[in-house]
This record gives sequence, C-alpha cells and structure tokens, in this order.
Amino acid sequence: MKIAETYSHLNGLEFLLVHKPALWEELQAVIASIDAAAYQTKISKEKTMRGKRLFSPIAMNQAFKEKLGHLGWGESRVAYWVTKDAKLIRRTLTLPPEEQKKEIAASGETAIYSYNQTDFVKDRVAVEVQFGKYAFVAYDLFVKHLAFFVGDRIDVGIEILPMKSMQAQMSSGVAYYEGELYNVVRQGRGVPAVPLILIGVEA
Repeated sequence: MKIAETYSHLNGLEFLLVHKPALWEELQAVIASIDAAAYQTKISKEKTMRGKRLFSPIAMNQAFKEKLGHLGWGESRVAYWVTKDAKLIRRTLTLPPEEQKKEIAASGETAIYSYNQTDFVKDRVAVEVQFGKYAFVAYDLFVKHLAFFVGDRIDVGIEILPMKSMQAQMSSGVAYYEGELYNVVRQGRGVPAVPLILIGVEA
C-alpha cells in the first residue's frame, strides 16, 4: 500500500514530525510493506458486484495487527464511570476512574463502568486502521481518540482509511478518506478537540 493523502487536524502531523519522527517513519514503513493485492481475496455476494474479487477488510486488518504488534504497538483501554446525571458527569469527567466512581456513588447515583479501547498505541500515539463501516470511523474520530486524549493517554490520534479508489473495490458501506475528511472539516477547526492525522491509503 502507499499513502496517497494525509490531513493534519490541530497540528497532529506537525507534532509527530517534531516530537516523534521515528514513529511516523515506522508507520509509513508498515503501510508500504503491506501488499494490498495479496488481500484481494473476498468474493462478493452483493447484487451489484456478485462474483467480483474484492479487498478483504479482515485480512488487511490482520496484516496491520501483525506488523504493528511486532514493532511494539499494543492494545490500550481508557476506563471511566458514567451515570444519568449530566451535571454530575461534568463534575467527574476529569477525575481518575476510582474517584469518578466514589463521587457518583456519594451523590446517590448509580455508577456504570465503561471504557474505550484502541488496538494500537505506542509512546502516546494511537492508531486505528479502519476498513469497516462508516459509523466506526465517526466513533474513532469523535469519541475514542478524544477519550484517550482527555484521559492523558495519547498526544495524537491517527486514522488510516482507504481512498475512494480503493474503497470502490471493497464491500458497500466502507468508509473512505475523502468522505471522512469532509466530516472532520465541516465540524470546524477545533472539533474534535484532539490532534489527529487522517491517512488515505491506496493499493
């Protein structure tokens, strides 16, 4: 695969180039090492593409998992406690998880355990490889990366997406770089409030 496009939100790429250039080079090398043609193994059953050989999201995700895992990129979770009271959530949002639970319970409300998980984190940089449905990307960009940033677990979030030219050779409903770039840009310069890098890849 090759990187066709990148978009830096809130100076995400600039931060990486200045503070963690080795991680950026490592990520570029991983992307370049994956032969997308080797994962064009899914035979479509959809009406409009029946019998056509498509890129397999599962196989490509597995390739990234193996290569990034070998370089020390690993799974990470951010845990937190929620409740039905919005004012109470605002009050406990920035507290450590244990204190969130205590504060909610002390207020007479029920504390509900929750967490966000990301597959690839290394040296305070999170990477999501997203060859799945549209909704998953929105969750990554506007919830997951933000949760890790607010929780002081990452400095930058990175989202790897297929370009439209590649997505056209995948099952329907898969998100693509150009569409998600539009979704980020239309929110305005400060939303989401986390430095991000969108990477568009093609075969």
